[in-house]
Amino acid sequence: MKARLLSAEPEKTYVLIFDTGDEVMQGLEAFARRNALGGSHFTAIGAFQDVTLGYFEWDRKKYKAIPIREQVEVVSLIGDIAIAENGEPKIHAHVVVGKSDGTAWGGHLLEAHVRPTLELTLIESPKHLQRKHDPTAGIALIDLDISEGIPA
Repeated sequence: MKARLLSAEPEKTYVLIFDTGDEVMQGLEAFARRNALGGSHFTAIGAFQDVTLGYFEWDRKKYKAIPIREQVEVVSLIGDIAIAENGEPKIHAHVVVGKSDGTAWGGHLLEAHVRPTLELTLIESPKHLQRKHDPTAGIALIDLDISEGIPA
């Protein structure tokens, strides 16, 4: 993965270019840690050689893995980065992929390997967002009451 800062004012704008074989979530998490990202959002397009989607099963409070082991187009990839309770950046991403027959599949992005490229634009806000475990949902959700510098 290659990355470049395009703009630093008023918000930082980065472009990340993932190459064939790069694993998206690992690469994005490493970039977020290196750059101390905590209030960011991103979009991307490109293609994957394989992807694992996730569907959150409310009753089980777990993600059901949906593996797709074929070449797909990334029709839309959107997400955000906030600070988890452990202080580390936490990525929340949704993706829609298109198969060769024109059908589309979507869900949480759990894992994906790029082929041939993924072009991701990331915008970092100067304010950080915090995630807090929600016992009802069973997952960490953004909590505006504890987010850094966000007026109520």
